[in-house]
Amino acid sequence: METQKDKQNGFVGAGGTPGGVGMFLLGFAMACAGGWLLTNQVTVSSEHFASGFLVPIANFRMNTFGLSLVPFIFGIGFLFFNGKSPAGWLLTIAGLAIILAGILISLHIYFQPTSLFNTLVMLVLLFGGLGLVLRSLKAVPALPQEEPTKAESKAPA
Repeated sequence: METQKDKQNGFVGAGGTPGGVGMFLLGFAMACAGGWLLTNQVTVSSEHFASGFLVPIANFRMNTFGLSLVPFIFGIGFLFFNGKSPAGWLLTIAGLAIILAGILISLHIYFQPTSLFNTLVMLVLLFGGLGLVLRSLKAVPALPQEEPTKAESKAPA
């Protein structure tokens, strides 16, 4: 049985478990390298809130982003009038969610052409590193220690 002094002197690793620090650092480095390589191959562009609709007669695209501000503005107004207003909080949060969704919808995300080997290296580094990080958070089983037999423990010292 461990004494309190042994527990204080013992090394605690990743996630508060014994051991696994080296595995955690290796996995973290692999995941960072794989994530960087993968995101380096991605191109992001936008159309400035082009979620509107096309007016067929004038060949003009109308932008509907302004309408997404209406619930947000009313929610802010309700909150300035009464800070505990559930309707104000609901409208404010819903307005922010609509604005965020409008921004995300207008993004175009492209994966630049690359070789299959490069893609596999990126994915193995990313997911292999994440696997090592998660594995390092499990407790490493201690090596079994031989307990003295009854005859050895009764022997005089």
